[in-house]
Parts: sequence; C-alpha cells; structure tokens
Amino acid sequence: MSAAKRKVYGAAFKGKVGLEAIRGLKTINEIAQEHGVHPAQVGQWKKAILEQVGTLFEGKRGPQPIDAHSDPEHLYSEIGRLKVELDWLKKKVRSVTVETRRTWIAPNPSISIQRQCHLAGVARATVYAQRPEKPLD
Repeated sequence: MSAAKRKVYGAAFKGKVGLEAIRGLKTINEIAQEHGVHPAQVGQWKKAILEQVGTLFEGKRGPQPIDAHSDPEHLYSEIGRLKVELDWLKKKVRSVTVETRRTWIAPNPSISIQRQCHLAGVARATVYAQRPEKPLD
C-alpha cells in the first residue's frame, strides 16, 4: 500500500478559487466540488485573500524617494564642502596669536581637547600648563 501524495496548488489556482468563493455566486461546497478540493481548503484560501486585501494597494507607484542623507553624490559633495571650509579656517587661524587660540580650547563632550588643540594649531601641553589646578580640600 503506497502513501497518497499531497496535492500542491499554485498561487493562481488558489487565487481563482478564493475569488470565486468571495463573489458568493456559488456555495463553498459547490466551488470545492467543481475544482476538486476540500471545502475547508476553499474557506482557508478565501480567508487568506480577505486578510491580505488591505496590503494589496499599500505600495505607491513610481520610484521610491531616496533618503537625501544616504545619496553617495550628496555625501561626497558634503565632504568636499567641509574640506574647503576647514582649509579656509586653518588659513585664518594662522593669523591669530597662539595665546588667543588657547582660549578657544575648552572641555567639550563632542570634541576632545586633543582634537581641539590640533584644529586650533596649539600644542596640547601648553593648554594643560595654562589651566589652573583645582584646589585640594
């Protein structure tokens, strides 16, 4: 005695039978008998179609908008702009005295003191030497 193989139905067939059940022109039993499937199966396909009908038209037509911050061309232009601005600032900073530039350095959570010194063209050791130490209690 051999085991019966399970029938496999394609998506188009399931959709056709499910839509026929949704139309309601025939009973589920009539549809099942006509297509050679179990009535419970027809009911499941009908239910699946009705559950997914809300998502059918969710996607909009046309090209999807591209996030402006992830566009490589935009990012390269931003890097170029920032480099030009940094070069300009470095030229301007050279004309300011070192003592004035030392006053620009301050604790900042987003830029370390070492990086601030590098950007301002000030030796880090001179900044630490100029800071008054906290009095001990």
